[in-house]
Amino acid sequence: MKNLSVIVSTYNEENNINECLESVKWADEIIVIDSSSRDKTAEIAKSFTDKVFTTQTKSFSEKKNFGIDKASCEWVLWIDADERVTEELKNEIRQIVSGSGSGTSVYKIGRKSFFISKFIKHCGWHPDFGIRLFKKSAGVSFTEVRVHEKIDYSGKPGKLRNEIIHYTDLTIEHYISKMNSYTTSSALDLQERNKKSTLNDIIFRPVFTFIKMYFLKLGILDGYIGLVLCTLSSVHVFVKYSKLFFLTQKSQ
Repeated sequence: MKNLSVIVSTYNEENNINECLESVKWADEIIVIDSSSRDKTAEIAKSFTDKVFTTQTKSFSEKKNFGIDKASCEWVLWIDADERVTEELKNEIRQIVSGSGSGTSVYKIGRKSFFISKFIKHCGWHPDFGIRLFKKSAGVSFTEVRVHEKIDYSGKPGKLRNEIIHYTDLTIEHYISKMNSYTTSSALDLQERNKKSTLNDIIFRPVFTFIKMYFLKLGILDGYIGLVLCTLSSVHVFVKYSKLFFLTQKSQ
């Protein structure tokens, strides 16, 4: 049996996908689920794998669950197009999937994120552990939400020592563009759960987000970029709950 399938979901990632797939080309199988990209993402991906699937309708969670279903290997690793697997992490993963690990079926991997011009060491962004590596038989699945999907699994996960490198927003313009999309999706998810936006959500949540990230999570130690990140994160919260407020008003 082949040991490791890597699943990657993409949309207009021609600037990222080559380096992403280059970092996991050692895997036994690569599965790319592309949301009908309008650039060369799918074309580039096909130079690494013949398992490139195109869809227009699937959410983030649906694409990942689709990738798990298509995986033919015993182990599954999922990453995003703006992420890279380091040589050290590759060797650690290989050791686990070869059968010389601890016997655990689900593993968390930390993530080190590069924002605008530097790696963020604080702000609550590092080491940012999440379930990334698991046996297909472990029954891991992604929850059906529009954005920031969570993972359902059972048992106590292990933790890997090495990290995924995440090249997130490299410009403020990119952050704001993504924020507009993500806040709309988050507001719709909250509305479907019958959540309502209050003055507390709109006024105090953004302030608390900034205080938590900048002071309690020591974002102040990340210098000016840390200040930018914490400020934009508070704006993100303000916009999300403002959109929820107007969605609620419209539905009444």
